[in-house]
Amino acid sequence: MIRDINYWLSEHPAIVGFRWSTDQLFGSTWYFLICSLSIYFLSAMALHLILSLFNRQRPIPLGPIPALHSLLMAMVSGVIFLGILLSTVAEIRDTRWAWRGRTHNSPIQWLLCFPPGTRPSGRVFFWSYAFYLSRFLHLFRAYFAILRRRQAPVARVFSHGALVAMSFLWLEFSQSFQVLAILSTTLAYAVVFGYRFWAGVGLPVATGSAPVVLGCQFLMLFCNFFCHFGFLFMHFGKGGCSGIGAWIVNSMLNGMFLGAFLHFYGKRDHEYGSNYGKYWVLRDKTDEEKKKKIK
Repeated sequence: MIRDINYWLSEHPAIVGFRWSTDQLFGSTWYFLICSLSIYFLSAMALHLILSLFNRQRPIPLGPIPALHSLLMAMVSGVIFLGILLSTVAEIRDTRWAWRGRTHNSPIQWLLCFPPGTRPSGRVFFWSYAFYLSRFLHLFRAYFAILRRRQAPVARVFSHGALVAMSFLWLEFSQSFQVLAILSTTLAYAVVFGYRFWAGVGLPVATGSAPVVLGCQFLMLFCNFFCHFGFLFMHFGKGGCSGIGAWIVNSMLNGMFLGAFLHFYGKRDHEYGSNYGKYWVLRDKTDEEKKKKIK
């Protein structure tokens, strides 16, 4: 069974022979990216504006849809995590990553810095493409947040859209350190959305387990900053890395995403004050029970 999993996730000809191409792959053009994100931003903002005009304060019931979406996201994230993990191991095993014209480099150096001229093809880029497509599935979370009248809807809409744009840039410019970023993100998402599904269907959740979501988000941010610093060190100290142009755009988007993240949680902490730990937040349990105070 382990051999079968390894074959289907890292040795299948479609995975080994993958190549990022604007002519053959769905969603691989700049035109598609710009149009899809424009439709997403306009529709999300229009929905938010309509609900605001009608002064709708109570959440709109969505039934089991958010929980089912969480289950789907957890499963997709888990498959991508396992797939890119096995593919990374296979790539290191097959090539040993001795770069032409350089001394032998360790696998961690390759994970942080693709050599200049790297083409987006092969196993890890197949799973990078799968990760890119999964970001469109993730966009539905912004609509759920608007319909359920969550805080900071504009920040949510922007952050989800920024993730789509960044994952596209990773493929288009063979962005270095994307393997580590995808590993950390998909692992965190598998845990977060698995937790949200568990709570969303009404299964028992231990008191104080709500910070699981926040902890996973901090984990992703930490890994992201580690990758950025490692990439800069490798780029300027080891002769250059692939995707330096895309890194600049990624850094700007990450900075704005971090600002939105801190603004959202800072505002919530200010609202709850020092009693934040007394709140049990089940973000996907029901539409009416948004927060319950445990006395």
